[in-house]
Amino acid sequence: MSYKKTGLYPPNPITTRGVSTKLSSSKDKVVYTSGRTVLIRDLKNPALTTAYSGHIQNATVARISPSGYYCASADITGKVNVWDVVGEDQVLKGEYRVISGRVNDLAWDGESKRIIAVGDGKEKFGAAFMMDTGSSTGEIIGHSKVVNAVSIRHQRPFRAATAGDDNQIVFHSGAPYKYEKTIKTHTKFIQDVQYAPSGDNFASVGSDAKVFIYDGKTGDTVAEFTDSPHKGTIFACSWSPDSKSFFTSSADCTVKLWDAQTQKAVTTWTVGSGVNYQQVGNTWSGQSDLVSLSISGDLNVFDPRTADKPVRVLSAPQRSVTAIAPTSSGTFLTGTADGRVYAYYPSTQESKVLEGEGHSNNVSGLAASSKDGTVYSAGYDDRVREISPDGTSFLPASVSTSTQPKSIAVADDSTVFVAEIGVVEAFRSNQKVFEQKPSYQPSAVAASAASLPSEERHDRKVRLSEWDGKALKEVAVLEGNQGVVSALAFSPDGKYLASGDSSGKLILFDPKERKLVTTRWAHHTARINSLSWTADSAHCASGSLDTHVYIWSVSKLMKNIPIKNAGPGGVNGVLWLDGGKGGKLVSSGFDGVVRAWEVVFHT
Repeated sequence: MSYKKTGLYPPNPITTRGVSTKLSSSKDKVVYTSGRTVLIRDLKNPALTTAYSGHIQNATVARISPSGYYCASADITGKVNVWDVVGEDQVLKGEYRVISGRVNDLAWDGESKRIIAVGDGKEKFGAAFMMDTGSSTGEIIGHSKVVNAVSIRHQRPFRAATAGDDNQIVFHSGAPYKYEKTIKTHTKFIQDVQYAPSGDNFASVGSDAKVFIYDGKTGDTVAEFTDSPHKGTIFACSWSPDSKSFFTSSADCTVKLWDAQTQKAVTTWTVGSGVNYQQVGNTWSGQSDLVSLSISGDLNVFDPRTADKPVRVLSAPQRSVTAIAPTSSGTFLTGTADGRVYAYYPSTQESKVLEGEGHSNNVSGLAASSKDGTVYSAGYDDRVREISPDGTSFLPASVSTSTQPKSIAVADDSTVFVAEIGVVEAFRSNQKVFEQKPSYQPSAVAASAASLPSEERHDRKVRLSEWDGKALKEVAVLEGNQGVVSALAFSPDGKYLASGDSSGKLILFDPKERKLVTTRWAHHTARINSLSWTADSAHCASGSLDTHVYIWSVSKLMKNIPIKNAGPGGVNGVLWLDGGKGGKLVSSGFDGVVRAWEVVFHT
């Protein structure tokens, strides 16, 4: 067996209310951070999207150098990584601790040699350094509070503008960079400052809902934009490639395109109403894609020629992916740590949040019915919900569980089994039809076409039960696991039961003969979180907290294929696509990235 990565489905930026989220661009690519991951997302060709996982702590901002060869990304501890974006290896060029706290923004100079990083440091709020050595190239001083934004003039003579919570812009000359003067135009926090590509001007926006532009060389104030103003905090501004216009994104849920010469608002887009539609970041991508970020995580793509609404809305998880399941329409679903469920479209490599009332907390399980394709979800809000077979929306019906659900499975007669804290419940047509309070603590559940539900108990044993439509009757106890069983999956033909545990061991049982088949599937080094069988029951994929995915063969028990580091932070879900025919596998987990793999089974 062999494999190759065929693409990924990126998560969206993580947002915080009242805080500007920094986005940037390089040609048609949008660059941002999501947790510890840096995403370089190609809007024209999703297959070219890449993810960088070199940060140990949560990343805050990332920007590609003007040369296009390197990316600088920073984290909450004040560390900046400079790495190669040209090769697949993403070789680390340098790693520098530049301030003693969170980095809020950074900027490259026009020669791709120097970087300025700003944020919330104890000794200082910013640093200027060489990208290849980390050595200082000037001082960033003049602020008395946290610095939120920085921008560098790309033409000589170099200039830099920094802006922060002290309501001030500090203008620096360089290089090396040194304090030139303080600009006091804003009356509240300044959220963003950006130089035009031409270097002739730079713009600033802030919590006072004001917009200013300044002379790029001298820092003198040129104008305040008062035409059709925003009614709330402006979190971001970005210039067009020709430097003739720029656009702003605001907490008033609007995005405005401005003409820099006439100082007039050319177009105003209203994204929606309510907190979820507040706009907290933006970037001008390519020639005509204006990308603005909603606090809900949606990336709204605008075209200046279309005045009524976004031409595209890109939805994706902002938190860890915790569960995965197929749909009858060839798409697949993921549940996330914040209670949302997303549908993924392999043909376009895009995703969309499900419509309707979902969960208010962590989605602990997703399971699809083999009978009619309906998908059932369980969440930490102690509810089981139904999802339409085509995977586009939640259905109105739902049912409450007795305690917190840990795992969910659907039997061939569409009975839904839920393993909860201290109880196993069965539901049909959103009605509870059975409840069992065993002496053990259930932590995982699976069901086969033969209607043999299997629950795990904390004494490392698997209880095999028969379901007669009304009650569960225990028929066997299967032993062999060395830790708490964390994942269970019957093969589609019912001949095998895979049982993964907290020690990383995967045991294969024969449920009909009620015997152990092999204990040799023991390559994982941490808890197994997810299992998925191919439709022919010949191969089983496992995803683990150890970040790896393994593919196991039933006919050749000693053969396996390891996909190492398939999910930084841990793999929470694996799923065979194309109806489980094998060959196409997706994995997901802690970093919110869904990765696609092409697997070749050698005969």
